[in-house]
Amino acid sequence: MPAAIITLLRPLIGTQAAEVAAVIAWPLMLFAVMLALVAAITRRLAPEAARTAIVIAGIGYPVTTLFAPGRIDHHGLQIVLMLIALRALLAVPGWASGAVAGAAMATSLIVGMELAPVLGLMALSVWVAWWWGRGGTSGQLAGLGTGLASGLAIGAAVFATSGWNYAACDSFTRQLWIIAQVGAAIPLVLGLASPVLGSRSLRMAASLGLGGMLALPLLPFAQACASPYGAVDPLVSRLWLDHVGEAQSLFAAPLATTLAYGGLLIAGIAATAWQVARAPHPGWALLLAITLAALGVACFELRGVYAGVVAGVPALAVVIGAARARGALWLAGAWLGSAGMLYPIAAQALVADSPATPGCDAQAALARLVPATIMAPIDVGAYTVAQSRHRVIAAPYHRNNAGNAAMYHFFLGTPDSARVIAGEWRVDYVLLCPGDFAEIDRATARNPHTVLAQLRAGHPPPWLIPVGGLPRAQLWRVAARLREAPRAD
Repeated sequence: MPAAIITLLRPLIGTQAAEVAAVIAWPLMLFAVMLALVAAITRRLAPEAARTAIVIAGIGYPVTTLFAPGRIDHHGLQIVLMLIALRALLAVPGWASGAVAGAAMATSLIVGMELAPVLGLMALSVWVAWWWGRGGTSGQLAGLGTGLASGLAIGAAVFATSGWNYAACDSFTRQLWIIAQVGAAIPLVLGLASPVLGSRSLRMAASLGLGGMLALPLLPFAQACASPYGAVDPLVSRLWLDHVGEAQSLFAAPLATTLAYGGLLIAGIAATAWQVARAPHPGWALLLAITLAALGVACFELRGVYAGVVAGVPALAVVIGAARARGALWLAGAWLGSAGMLYPIAAQALVADSPATPGCDAQAALARLVPATIMAPIDVGAYTVAQSRHRVIAAPYHRNNAGNAAMYHFFLGTPDSARVIAGEWRVDYVLLCPGDFAEIDRATARNPHTVLAQLRAGHPPPWLIPVGGLPRAQLWRVAARLREAPRAD
């Protein structure tokens, strides 16, 4: 969609202005759709709370950060797709509602797999209703399988990338596609077979038999998908991936981050559980399951919080309505607990700030150099590639396994081993910024024999020649004879 906006506006306002307009307009468009879907879901469960739900969702940190102007990653779109599937499952059960939910789930998996556990739980809720014998769920189950299978088939035909055969489930890969297609076949077959499955025992037996028969050949794939980042070098995982904000566990993250991210999620879980206890609509149970699943995902990766926060909004809106009838103090308390933007403010007030990491002002100086290959810490890589014509060895992409590992072995190795790496990768420059490698353990940081320690001490190896002109960074040029070394196969 951003590309479509750019293409539409480029003849009118030029390329640069069209790109700026696209990165501003697209997140705001998604935000508006998100608010409309939250209102529609709340209206289905508690019509009187729909307007309040829009306000809560509009200030629902951290999910609101996904729609900030300039942010065009996949998370915001995934939240919208999840809400589309959720609204469809709250409609009158039938083939159409199931097909819409399945198509939205398939699209979400094509975009990214972060919400796969939540989507799987939503699909399971359709099966539970079908097994219990709720009217219309046979068609809904078949529609779910149809929409999911069709969406995945279209996705494989249109969106399969050059990494389609990459042996992991870290994105829309062949492995993930096979598992999801098998998962789509189960509800489709069970839904179509419903006329001959008249009792719960028969439905359970058919589900277990079909599921076991189809799932057994997929066990090798499932094992790989259980650890989507399993192919990442252990050193890279320990020193970088485990410290990436959204990839951290809710309990491993800094306390201020845990409070800021988890506050509204916990409030939403409590409010939704209260609704399950007092309201008969099965939709509340589904929302509770989603919020709990999101909490479970967040125990491994913080990004799981987003789905849970938005799923807890309808119940929080109902709580505010109930508090309004009790008086001003109750109402103020309900709003304080439901205003997501207050949690990061409170977290910063309660938790002492950690020392700020000095910035790295290297891009302007690098831009004056002829295009070269640069050895620099991971976080510098993306900015260097985006703002210059240089090549980098390391960057914050987990599939850049060899380059990221080479970078750590270079800086944390001895000058002799680093010299070999520099020759193999034909490195032209080495860049180091203040605060780099704060994630390494203290023993490694104090090892005086590493290249990193020697660079910090101002005693670079003889084959690294200092280059000036960088106010808040250090740059060295690699001796020419190293750059001419043949790269190892």
